[in-house]
Parts: sequence; C-alpha cells; structure tokens
Amino acid sequence: MNILISGGSGFLGSALTDSLIQQGMTVTWLTRDSSQSHPKNVHMLSYEQLISDSISQSYEVIINLAGAGVADSRWTDKRKQQLMDSRLKPTQAILDFIARSEHKPKLLISGSAIGWYGTQGDTPLTEDSPAKSDFAHELCEAWEQLAMTATGQGVPVAIVRTGVVIDTHGGMLAKLLTPFKLGLGGKLGDGQQIISWIGRRDWVRAVQFIIERHIDSQNKVMIYNLTAPNPISNYTFTKAVGSWLNRPTWFTLPRFLLKLLFGEMATLLMDGQKVLPQALLNTGFVFEHQRIDTLLASQDK
Repeated sequence: MNILISGGSGFLGSALTDSLIQQGMTVTWLTRDSSQSHPKNVHMLSYEQLISDSISQSYEVIINLAGAGVADSRWTDKRKQQLMDSRLKPTQAILDFIARSEHKPKLLISGSAIGWYGTQGDTPLTEDSPAKSDFAHELCEAWEQLAMTATGQGVPVAIVRTGVVIDTHGGMLAKLLTPFKLGLGGKLGDGQQIISWIGRRDWVRAVQFIIERHIDSQNKVMIYNLTAPNPISNYTFTKAVGSWLNRPTWFTLPRFLLKLLFGEMATLLMDGQKVLPQALLNTGFVFEHQRIDTLLASQDK
C-alpha cells in the first residue's frame, strides 16, 4: 500500500512512518524541502511536484498532519495567521492533487485536535459533543471543514482529533523532563484542569486501526478522538511524573503568571478538556495504556 504523509518528519508522523514501514507499507513524505534528511526507506515528494501536472503517482491513503505547533509561541495576530496557514495551505495542496488524480485515494486521514471542543472544564466530551468557540476551536474547525471537502471527490475522510501525546521523545513530556528531574516540577494553577492524553504508541496504533477499518469506507466523514479513556487532572499528572522520576513536585505556577508569560495561549495550560475516545471504543479499539502510571513506566527516562 502506498501512503503519502504530510508532516511525516514530526513527532507523530515519524513514529507513524516507522510503524507503517515495518508493516510493509510504502511511505512518501510530502515536504517543502525534498533534500531534508529522512529515513532511508522513505520516499520524498515536494509540494512543487505535488501541484505540478507531471506527477502520475497515486496513493491509497493520504495522511495530512502538517501544521505549526500550537503551543510553540504566544498567540499574536501574526502567529495565529501562521498557525492557520500552516494547516490550510498544505491541505489545499492535497485537495488540488486529489482533484487532478485519475486514481483517487481510498481514504484521507486529516489531523485536528481536541481543541476543536473549546475549553469546557470537566464536562465529558465525545465526538457527538458541541463545541465552545475560541481560537483553538476556530483553528481546528477551519482545518476540518477544508479537509472534508475531499468527499466531493468521492474520497472518505477520517478526522483525528488528537489530545496531549505523552512520550519522552517529544511533545509535552520531553519538555518537562529536565525541570522535573531537577526537582522543579509542579502543578499549573490549582491543578484541577483536565488533561486528555494518549501515549504515542497508542496514537500510532489508532491511526493504523482507522486505516484498516475505513479503507474504501462507505462513510463519507468519520470523526475520532485520539485520547486515552481516562483523562486526569494536571495535579494527578504532576504527581505521576514526580513519582516515576522519584522527584518532589512542590512548585506551583500560578494562573496570573501563566497568563503573563503566555498570554491568550495560556488557556492551553489553565483550562482543561475531558475528551473521551467514544468512537474508538465503539469500534473495538483496545488501548495498550489506559492509565498514566503504566504509560510512564513504559518510557525511557
């Protein structure tokens, strides 16, 4: 099976690539720089090649993960536009490619985030729950709605709303390791905000599960929350990481300081979401790690 991945070199895309290749898939990365370093078994395709009329390659599955990191810097107006463009422009390029292709993909998997739901505290949220409007929702909604237009070309679309991915090789946990190891770990605000998390390996397994289940799907659009079944509070997460590293977690970063440091983006740290993977559970997906302590115990320190 030929699979095209945008954002393939990222924290999630690289792990997914490794797993797909191990299963005998042929993987191509869609990239702005075709000379960038990449695993030896990965093919490279530039956006210039994708949008040209000369490319005749077809792909059974396209996985659209490209997008600048939401939490990488403050949300200025300029940064918000960069976040939007980094998602919509690659998605539009993929849609244009699909429209020109004689052999359409059998499935488009397009990234999103649980930010689609907005900040709703400890209200349980499934794929059927309504959203609360804020910038994170607007960003995800624009990305999702654009990707869904592929159904007009007869291509089924699976939207994957990803939670906080936990793994020592990247993401939030990798950034926290040094301060926690130094004994500087602690809760954010009152620590009661909910973290909807998932292990990186379970994220990869879930995407592969979706491919297997929905290749040539009769459904036009499928929505999946990629989160573990047991969301936890920031306080519980903090204590679990401290216990795993055998370090104290005495510090507290107050809300006013988070707001001062991060501005509007502080909502990602201060305001929780209790997002549940109802669609995955309903379709029989089995998580390897449903508890944060067992996931941490499986990680390298």
